[in-house]
Amino acid sequence: MKSEEILEILTKTQYISEEDKLSFLEKTNGDSVLALDLLIKDEILTDDLIGQSVAENFNIDYFDLNTFMPTREDVLKIPENISKQVRIVFFKETDEEVYISTDDINNIIGVPKFYVTKKIKGSIFGGEKESKTEENLAVELEKIFGKKIKFGFSIGKDIDKALSMYKVELSSRFSYIMNKLDQVAPEIVDEIIKESIDENVSDIHFEPLPRGEEVRLRFRVDGMLQEVGNIPFEYYKNILNLIKVQSQLRSDEHFIPQDGSINFKFGEIKADVRVSIIPTVLGEKIVLRVLPRNVDFVKLEMLGVEQDDLKTIYRSIQKPFGMVIVTGPTGAGKTSTLYALLSKINNVEKNVVTIEDPVEYRLQGVNHIQVNKETDLTFVNGLRSILRQDPDIILVGEIRDSETAQISINAALTGHLLLSTIHSNDAESTLPRLLSMEVDPFLVSSTLDLIISQRLVRKICKTCLYTYKTHKKDLVDKYGDEIFRFFDTEEITLYKGKGCSNCGYTGYLGRIGIFQLIKITQKIRNEILNNPTADVIRDISRSEGAKSLFEDGLRKVEVGKTTLEEVIRVAAIPKINK
Repeated sequence: MKSEEILEILTKTQYISEEDKLSFLEKTNGDSVLALDLLIKDEILTDDLIGQSVAENFNIDYFDLNTFMPTREDVLKIPENISKQVRIVFFKETDEEVYISTDDINNIIGVPKFYVTKKIKGSIFGGEKESKTEENLAVELEKIFGKKIKFGFSIGKDIDKALSMYKVELSSRFSYIMNKLDQVAPEIVDEIIKESIDENVSDIHFEPLPRGEEVRLRFRVDGMLQEVGNIPFEYYKNILNLIKVQSQLRSDEHFIPQDGSINFKFGEIKADVRVSIIPTVLGEKIVLRVLPRNVDFVKLEMLGVEQDDLKTIYRSIQKPFGMVIVTGPTGAGKTSTLYALLSKINNVEKNVVTIEDPVEYRLQGVNHIQVNKETDLTFVNGLRSILRQDPDIILVGEIRDSETAQISINAALTGHLLLSTIHSNDAESTLPRLLSMEVDPFLVSSTLDLIISQRLVRKICKTCLYTYKTHKKDLVDKYGDEIFRFFDTEEITLYKGKGCSNCGYTGYLGRIGIFQLIKITQKIRNEILNNPTADVIRDISRSEGAKSLFEDGLRKVEVGKTTLEEVIRVAAIPKINK
């Protein structure tokens, strides 16, 4: 069902008010998909309540696949061509009935049908042609199971999860391709990149193993590397050469690092793939960074920013000039945050220009510039040219040297809003890092408005989420005395994922950001003139109400979005005076 229809049904069945619907549509600029996601994020709704609302509206049964996901063995009881054609999934069965779940209301309230394609003889001149016949779905399912069929409604994304069980393991597909013995390299590369897009893989690693017999393939999913399978080295040579040719690298060079890119297209699937090849003692290693083109931009509300922090961010980016800096290590999601900020303020009245290395995303109405060292198009030269293009908003991919810092700050000082990133451990370390680039403290004090530090943590899989009890003493024994002050009670309720087929038995599915904001107040502006240390900035910001990355992570731990282990993995427990 379309998200607009679901919002109308939710209002009609009084699961949300008309005011709630209009308010959340306004927050997401009329995007009904994001409005539904935001209603769930703010815990006004759950997936379960949405499903119940739709079922109630049509007076049909609701089958909760999110809680009771069938096994792969059960899903495969229905032929794949039927399940995917009409979006049905086996739910459960009794001695008398089989319960079938679908997100297509017409399968329930109408006469459910599916099509069978048959090849028949063509004309008198020979040949074959295809003929489609319409069949009754319920009758066909009764033949398969020998029982009465009962349909029920499930939400679309749960149907998608169940349908994904028809997918054959990647390693099995490798075997099938390699047994064909022709066009092996192109087919394997296509399968790997398609798989990476389907599974939200950010990086693909090809790693030669000892003895030179095989190459290990690993995917980075939700920030963690997972082993996928091995490829015989005899095929890897062709794969390596193919990737070099496609990314316009030297195929006869094996002893120096090489970087390139591939524009991947397979049917409707499109992606920009960044290629990095380095020589190791075991052979050349490839890492592919996959950037799907057909992915929708994440709005700022969906990244994990809490409501009080959202207000602070919105106030900063609505200003006509000044500087907002996002900081964090590589892979922390800084670019996603920058583009979420940009998409919020991008409109036809603004001239928005970015200079990046590389340009990872493309936003309609924005002028993107790719750094190119071969043509001397550097951050510095590009920025100088941008300033002659009458910009309103400038995005600089990264401030990494003194000259870029100085031009960026001067741009922010002369009537432009400038967004950028910088590498530092936390928000309070950003100021000393920026001042170390020989920038006049007075200029920094006059232009910098907000620092956002962030990390990504894995989200607990909703399908297998459960609560458990622990004690403050156990946490202190495990993580040290500093954690003691963050919990008020002796007994503490926390959340985990048990591990299920939906999350690959990891207990986690997807990622969410944890954030630390430092608003540059007058007190901090005055202190910048004295070249302050990170500790000084930390003390001032905390006295003015700023939270640490760890504390923001705890807010997400308390509501079951992530685990305490995940937060501690990426954010240090702050030392706070009693």
